[in-house]
Amino acid sequence: MKKITIFTALFLTFFCKSSFSQSGNDTIAYLLTCNPGTETYSIYGHSALRIVDRVNNTDLVYNWGVFDFSTPNFAWKFAKGRLDYMLAVETMDNFLRTYFYEKRAVYCQRINLLPGEIRSLMLLIAENLKPENVKYRYDFFYDDCSTRLRDLLEKSIGNKLLYPPEDKENASTFRFMTGKYQAPYPWLKFGIDLIMGSPGDKKATFRDMMFLPLDMQNCLNESFINRAGKMIPVLQNSELILEFNLPVLKDKRLIAPENIFSLFLILCIIAIPLLKKRSIINAIDITIFSLFSILAILMIFFNFFTDHQQMKLNLNIIWLNPFILVCLVYMIVGKPGIIWFRIVFFISATFLILHLILPQDFHIAVLPLALLIAIRSSARAAFRWNPFSLK
Repeated sequence: MKKITIFTALFLTFFCKSSFSQSGNDTIAYLLTCNPGTETYSIYGHSALRIVDRVNNTDLVYNWGVFDFSTPNFAWKFAKGRLDYMLAVETMDNFLRTYFYEKRAVYCQRINLLPGEIRSLMLLIAENLKPENVKYRYDFFYDDCSTRLRDLLEKSIGNKLLYPPEDKENASTFRFMTGKYQAPYPWLKFGIDLIMGSPGDKKATFRDMMFLPLDMQNCLNESFINRAGKMIPVLQNSELILEFNLPVLKDKRLIAPENIFSLFLILCIIAIPLLKKRSIINAIDITIFSLFSILAILMIFFNFFTDHQQMKLNLNIIWLNPFILVCLVYMIVGKPGIIWFRIVFFISATFLILHLILPQDFHIAVLPLALLIAIRSSARAAFRWNPFSLK
């Protein structure tokens, strides 16, 4: 797919310059908006640009949301934030065939561009199709398949493109906006909330909101082009060209992470003090601290060793701190390590007290987890006042 995409890009770079730049009268641009799917990468929907050239009898879709699974070290590059996405070009029939197979609805809206603006748009697309530009470094909030389309329209239309006034009081955060689409998948939402840092709690401007395809469609429906004082809508009425209902998902609230973690916390509080064999308690604590150590390593990685800006400044590192790993080592070698368990306890307890005023929105499921690590670290901290202390 990668070789085909680059070959097509090389061909269409020449094709765009030789054909579309001559006249924009017979060329029509459309915004394609696709409903969310059920795969992790598709739950936010998708946007693409459709260009119909009636002179050359072509109907092509320009898609900035393509990545290559065969990329060497794919998972590592994705985790590091160094995975390149690319612009792919395909016929409208092929594009719709994919969404028909995935049973996802597709909406089409004509973009009200003048011939000169169409020519400008096609020159920008031709520039994007150059081999040195066909790939780009993906950024979920600021540079994705939707923001690329927004940027092209802004450059093509210029300062005649008018967005509605900002409503700063009711502006949503990036975390809230993505959370709307994650809501049917509670474990996915927990995982993303856990690794998303405080940048996710920044309020999105009207323009920022367009990083999500369905939100971009709504935003552009509210935007206008100033044509000599006359306000022309950016988009015409939406046309449903591929009809499917949104998938019916099972209600997973009973097995949501906050419920599972709370139940596990209660079991630990009740059951562990009743256990008489120290070896069993040690095994349970080693298991708990091993799992938390893995999460602590993830916090270190995403805070300091990834290029994903959305994952940096993640304050979950307060309760998932590196001292947990030190405690784990002491348990494995059979040493008390009282001072380290006390450090973990005080940090966890402080987090539980202050989490509401910290500049980050935390998933509710972290509270039973933070409480669990506080209780089990206090049990090994030799506090006289603690009823959970190991005898």
